[in-house]
Amino acid sequence: MKAQTLSEFGSLENLSYQDVPEPVPQRDQVLIGVEAVGLNFPDLLMIQGKYQFRPDLPFTPGSEAAGTVLAAGEGVAGLEEGDRVIGSGLYGAMAERFAAPSANVFRLPDEVSMTAGACLSMTYGTGYHALVDRARLRAGETLLVTGASGGTGSAAVQLGKALGARVIAAVGSDAKAEAARESGADETVNYSTESLRERTKELTDGRGADVIFEVVGGDVFLECLRCVNWEGRILVVGFTSGQIAAAPANLPLLKGCSIVGVFWGAFASRAPQRNRANLEQVLAWAAEGKINPRISIVRPLAEAKQSLAAFADRSAVGKIVLSVP
Repeated sequence: MKAQTLSEFGSLENLSYQDVPEPVPQRDQVLIGVEAVGLNFPDLLMIQGKYQFRPDLPFTPGSEAAGTVLAAGEGVAGLEEGDRVIGSGLYGAMAERFAAPSANVFRLPDEVSMTAGACLSMTYGTGYHALVDRARLRAGETLLVTGASGGTGSAAVQLGKALGARVIAAVGSDAKAEAARESGADETVNYSTESLRERTKELTDGRGADVIFEVVGGDVFLECLRCVNWEGRILVVGFTSGQIAAAPANLPLLKGCSIVGVFWGAFASRAPQRNRANLEQVLAWAAEGKINPRISIVRPLAEAKQSLAAFADRSAVGKIVLSVP
């Protein structure tokens, strides 16, 4: 089969599109005939050797895909050959065949395309876990989403609206602000031209945001500490800026706020049944049209390098998908 493989951590140029042996599903694995691969920022970090987990070399990157069941390993129940599914794992998805852990494989409703399905596991799984499990977001609250035009950010915007929140999208350009509005944001803040703190306070009558979904890090995180409401919750989701902020401890004290870590991968591993319930809700909303991944780039599997480059230069808007013929 054809797959993208990496033999040395570092540059995207180290990716090679080549023939590799087809995986054989082991116990509790499902072999998926891949039709679409959803790309994510952690895929780039893993290729660069900067992710918290380093697979043994060589390996096939890619963490989520959609396709049909080809075979199931021992111990797998409830799935049959030909079922439309989505699956996720730490790596292995950028290939024509993907052996995914059965706990991370879900039937894909007929109403949802393979292209859209390939975008649901990671970003929407993260967003739902963050907003529902970690922040306890309530209808009527104000949600501020940073990096709101990206894959994870746009998912959080849509999920926030589905949960009944008022959503403010914080982005770095006017074009990305328009993309966030198209995802359903009620208001936008361009933090490259205006103060995130002051504009958020202005939009909330001085109170600040009740929940902040923060993916950027660095100075943006520090601004979030200054525009969160009393007893608000700041969700630490990622650091796309490459900078991990050191938070002044007096600010959470003065705000009475909580800084809440979000690690969806560990949650899914530690609480698979709760994660399954979360993803079933996400899939139901996708079938109903309440959420719909914003996809900006669809390219063939062979063009993974060019597609992943959009994460490296921060030009990515919404999700990027690789199609598999």
